[in-house]
Amino acid sequence: MIDYQSLVDEVSRLLGAPVTLEDREFTLIAFSSHEDELDPVRARSILSRRSSAQVRAWFEGFGIARAAEPVRTPADPATGVRARLCLPARHGNEAYGYLWLLDDGSVDLGDPRLAQAMDLAAQAGELLAADVWKGQAAPRAFARLLSASAAERAEGARALTAMAHPAAAVPVAVAVVSPAPGRVPARLSHDVLTYRGDDGLALLVPLADPADVSPACATAMSLLADPGALAGVGGGRAGLSEAADSWREARLALRSARAEPRLGPVADWGGLGAYRLIAELPAPAPGVPLADPVLLPLLAPARAVLLHTAEVYLDHAGHVQRAAAALSVHRQTLYYRLSRIEALTGLDLESGADRLLLHLALKAFRLNASGEVSRG
Repeated sequence: MIDYQSLVDEVSRLLGAPVTLEDREFTLIAFSSHEDELDPVRARSILSRRSSAQVRAWFEGFGIARAAEPVRTPADPATGVRARLCLPARHGNEAYGYLWLLDDGSVDLGDPRLAQAMDLAAQAGELLAADVWKGQAAPRAFARLLSASAAERAEGARALTAMAHPAAAVPVAVAVVSPAPGRVPARLSHDVLTYRGDDGLALLVPLADPADVSPACATAMSLLADPGALAGVGGGRAGLSEAADSWREARLALRSARAEPRLGPVADWGGLGAYRLIAELPAPAPGVPLADPVLLPLLAPARAVLLHTAEVYLDHAGHVQRAAAALSVHRQTLYYRLSRIEALTGLDLESGADRLLLHLALKAFRLNASGEVSRG
């Protein structure tokens, strides 16, 4: 596996000169062996692992942060700084670091070896970018994307765009895994952002097509380490500004999977069917019963069989033979139970409207009883 040191050593071998790699904060990352005399800047960088703010301002004054090609920086006899050749380590449209060579003029800017060295610098830029994204700045920006404040969401999107994160330029989907795994596996792609919230582990997953959330589903599935763990995946969105909408859908999908096991272990908002409508129903206020009044007569523990019978019957669209088979009872037994359900609820199960009311009341109760997920 390629790493910083091997990249630095390869550039040094290719150009026949000592090389150092610094990140964009001018913190030393790696350096090759040095047989020539070090100038004060290089010596201090190697010894302290960092350059001063004055040194950084000096070199950035030559446009290295914007450059996409090698940049020659002049010597400064007053401070003993020698001339250098800078190879910007870029990824996307951002410079994430710099490869430095002391410049004696022996490397021609048209030398094919320099083009190869720039390819290696691009690899270093990709590695540096991944380290930035896995640090704290990108997850914090993701958390801001999920804020209830429009200003916070805008700032989160701006921050991810400024650091040239892959999710800033492509469609995205948000997934929520609950319970959150104890630790995020190292194998998780570096372009997937994570945030631990009250609902579980939120994931921001870049997509190729907003209509295809399968990458988000696969990523969520890979994190279901605990028995009984579930995940919800929101719909794809065109950009970061809509990520909060996908997050809301992901939490509602997770809520649906808790209530309806057949939707799990990864519930995709687009595949919820009628649960998309049911999950959008407002949860009861504190102190208000979890069920619609029509369902209350069936919620007594002694009537659990009737509650289950009603749900199976309605899930089978009122087809008596299939419902009886699913319940493992005789049809006459099912008819008797249905008559009891009608007597207790006052509903007519031959009425489509009454069936719809009871079915919705059942599914809404399952959702409410499974635990409310904050709508944020």
